[in-house]
Amino acid sequence: MAQISLTLPDGNSRVYDAGITAAEVAADISTSLAKKAISATVNGAHFDLQWAIEADADIAIHTMKDDDQALELIRHDIAHIMARAVQSIWPDVKVTIGPVIENGWYYDFDRAEPFTPEDLGAIEAKMKDIINARDPVRTEVWDRARAVQHYTDNNEPFKVELIDAIPGDEPLRMYWHGDWQDLCRGPHLQHTGQVPADAFKLMNVAGAYWRGDSDRAMLQRIYGVAFKNRDDLKQHLHMLEEAAKRDHRRLGREMDLFHMQEEAPGQIFWHPNGWTIYTALQDYMRRKQRAGGYVEVNTPQVVNRRLWEESGHWENYQEHMFIVEVDEDHAREKSVNALKPMNCPCHVQIYNQGLKSYRDLPLRMAEFGSCSRYEPSGALHGIMRVRGFTQDDAHIFCREDQIEEECARFIDFLSDVYSDLGFEKFEIMFATRPEKRVGTEESWDKMEDALENAIKKTGHSYTLDPGEGAFYAPKLDFKLTDAIGRVWQCGTFQVDPNLPERLGAHYVAEDGDKHRPYMLHRACLGSFERFIGILIENYAGRLPLWLAPRQVVVASIVSDADDYVRETVAALRAAGLRAEADTRNEKINYKIREHSVGKVPVILAVGQREVAENTVSVRRLGDKQTSVRPREDVLADLKAEATPPDLA
Repeated sequence: MAQISLTLPDGNSRVYDAGITAAEVAADISTSLAKKAISATVNGAHFDLQWAIEADADIAIHTMKDDDQALELIRHDIAHIMARAVQSIWPDVKVTIGPVIENGWYYDFDRAEPFTPEDLGAIEAKMKDIINARDPVRTEVWDRARAVQHYTDNNEPFKVELIDAIPGDEPLRMYWHGDWQDLCRGPHLQHTGQVPADAFKLMNVAGAYWRGDSDRAMLQRIYGVAFKNRDDLKQHLHMLEEAAKRDHRRLGREMDLFHMQEEAPGQIFWHPNGWTIYTALQDYMRRKQRAGGYVEVNTPQVVNRRLWEESGHWENYQEHMFIVEVDEDHAREKSVNALKPMNCPCHVQIYNQGLKSYRDLPLRMAEFGSCSRYEPSGALHGIMRVRGFTQDDAHIFCREDQIEEECARFIDFLSDVYSDLGFEKFEIMFATRPEKRVGTEESWDKMEDALENAIKKTGHSYTLDPGEGAFYAPKLDFKLTDAIGRVWQCGTFQVDPNLPERLGAHYVAEDGDKHRPYMLHRACLGSFERFIGILIENYAGRLPLWLAPRQVVVASIVSDADDYVRETVAALRAAGLRAEADTRNEKINYKIREHSVGKVPVILAVGQREVAENTVSVRRLGDKQTSVRPREDVLADLKAEATPPDLA
């Protein structure tokens, strides 16, 4: 029998007969490891302990201490366990697919009756029975004819269709969890008892078309979450509870910020309060960019297809573009245009007006560019995922030797912006050259070195994202963490030698010849709409005073104080604050409750005592205690607090 060499993580190699399994390798290493082993990595691929290893390889044996592999297997196995539980309770239900997703899994079922909340409870109980039974998990590789016959005999048409879609060179693995069987690529755990019985929960049921095709059968999709232990599950459920409280759609209604309606899917109707946040944020970004050496431009919304063809977007991005046909003077053929999905090709058009010298570079060109992109209706989500949005977009035209400095400047710029907006923590993902790419290795070395050196120059760490750069250049993605630990990808920095080449951009270098500039795409917020949604949820609606749409309400306790209320509001407005009076004939507690729901940061209550002493009673949002202070002192403090951070 042929022999193979397996290299362990410590660098030592061992020789085995070809066809040995990872379970046998673990047993050869130690009895303890054999008991703890759950899977293996063989030459970078995640392996089931039962799979045969046929050639020389690097191998690592995993246990429950290896979070990534353990969570993948737990969630993969529990999807099978749930499907087994469903068919144990309702044998006529047909199963389809059950992939692992972030934090858990889902499984699609074909069932005549809808699943109810009570059904989910019964399924959970049955799943725990299966886990506690510690049934063995085993796998076999079958030929197609046998597999098709098996599922045909068992009246599982969805499985037959899945087999037809699997490439011919891929093995058909049949997995058994106890006496229940499913078609699956694997890998899996070794028995059902390795899934923690107290660390999962079924969340909800949703409709899903088979294979995502609206002309096919409507299935029922059950979602679940699963973790390594009960504490992690409790932490996740608490985070979901917090996220529900902070949902920007609910807070948007309570704070009267915006609404959306069927006549304009994926587009936002901003109310005065919401537009106040929008313009305050935009004014802040405009000042920051101006101070950072950017010039602001504005480009057309509707652009002829010729430009999109030249830029490459017509070929590669057309499915996401809104097409506009115009009958130009009753011409034989209509003029075909598109609402711009991004600003970059238009910025090159501005750059190309007039001859540019190396002395003109870098040229930092910014636009609050209004863009339109088609998103499927099922993907739309409040103001977080829309079809019409405005980017805080900028493009830097520069020489190759300026990339590093411009990248470092941007990282510092972005760091300041995020800090001002309340996000101290962010992560940099460094996406490097993909397998399929254009350009020389030398040019890729220079671009990647420039970005890496820039990150180091600013003192930040980064995580390598190998192979995830664009086909023409590397990029940086910036992910910030909000108040409840969620991670959002907002900022980006992308090197681009491709678009200037396609659209004929050049500059005259010191040698008198024409050279192509590099185009650096950059954004901090990504889109104003999505970022405002993130801000609302991060602060749970309690925005910093400078961003709050309604900053101060001055409320009367008795009608005799109404004139004093109006004087106070006038003084606040003169100091630049957004202040309003509430002199309604209502009790003060009612007024406070109402304005607190609307997330007004400061309520100043005024009665006869405050009028007599020239004071105000100050109540901060979220505080149960009030303080009585001189009116002039409060005005001075609020004026300072309401000053945007870049002007403070």
